[in-house]
Formats: sequence, structure tokens, C-alpha cells
Amino acid sequence: MKLTKEDVKRALRKTWHFIWEEDSIWSWIVNIVLAFVLIKFIVYPGLGFAFGTSYPIVAVVSGSMEHDGSFDNWWESEARCEQECTQEQWYAQYEINKENFKDFKLKNGFNKGDIIFLRGAKKADVGDVLVFMSPYKKEPIIHRIVDIETSDNGKVYQTKGDHNVAAGKHDKDIQEKQVLGKSMFKIPYLGWIKIGFVELLGFFGIYVS
Repeated sequence: MKLTKEDVKRALRKTWHFIWEEDSIWSWIVNIVLAFVLIKFIVYPGLGFAFGTSYPIVAVVSGSMEHDGSFDNWWESEARCEQECTQEQWYAQYEINKENFKDFKLKNGFNKGDIIFLRGAKKADVGDVLVFMSPYKKEPIIHRIVDIETSDNGKVYQTKGDHNVAAGKHDKDIQEKQVLGKSMFKIPYLGWIKIGFVELLGFFGIYVS
């Protein structure tokens, strides 16, 4: 049986009606699948190409970058140097003062459940927030750069989570090849939607802690 142009048009009209106009459970399922496919294979890779990273969007799943209360309250909160100290005293070890910190991007940190948009980290500076892999954790980490050194293999970063009292072993000697991207901006709490998708379907993007 030969397929005519009219047959094709009729089939396309039926498909269009089924996807966009029919109010049935199967139509809803197809819409959800199409949305997943569109985001995973077109939107997400497109953002990655535009931003210069394979991971343009991440969802935060820990509180390591949260600030308790106002900036001033956080700045004077507890930290650990060689003994107990404040966050102000901890950052002073790296010649970072209050005025410096207030000029950093995402100076007030961010919360669990936030969405963070990333770009390539070729020009990362002290104060930038990096997403990187560590041999000590399975999931990527999102912390702020406090120091940069140069080695034969390129830049070496040290970071710290704003909320943490000190830098951990995973914050030290971060090589450029471990870096997935640096943070540009956040969308508060929208990450809970993404976290739900990933937990249910292993869908797209990554968690960071």
C-alpha cells in the first residue's frame, strides 16, 4: 500500500492532537518523556556548550556553603585555626578581609536545594566558587577558592566551604583537571525539583556537596 502525502498529513495531525490536545494519561506520559528528552539531549548540552563546561547546572545537596544569619553574624561565627577562632581570623590567614569577601560572587553563600549555574573555570580567581571532584568523596564538591598556587601542571587551588569551620582534606591541592566549573549565579531552592528527578530517574546533571 502506497503512503500518500495526505496519509502523512493525517498521521501528523493525529500525533499533534494526541501530544498537545488530548487529555489522557498516555498523552501526559508522552509529554513528560518528551520534556525529559528535550532537556537531557538539547537544553542541557546546549547550555554546556554555551558556558564551556560539561556540567552547566548543578543542584546543591549540603549546607557547606550556607551562612547563618546576616553576613556580619557569619563573619564573626566560629571557625578553627590552630585553635578556636572566628571566620574573620581564619580568612585573614589568606589575606582575605571583610571588604575583599564582600566583593566575591555569591558572597552570602547559598543553601541546600539551590540551583547553581556554572561556566568553565580557566580564569578562576580567589573568591570564586568551584565545583570539583575529590578522591575523598564520590560526589562533586562546591566550595570557595581561598588560595591559588602554580605548579608544573597548572594552577593548584585550595578551597573552603563558607559554613565550615576550616578547610578539609578534600579542599587542598585541587588540580585544574579536577575542576568541573565555577559558579556564576544561583536560583534559590529550584534544585529540589532537580534533586527529585535525579533520585527517581538518574536523569541529568549532578549533585554537589
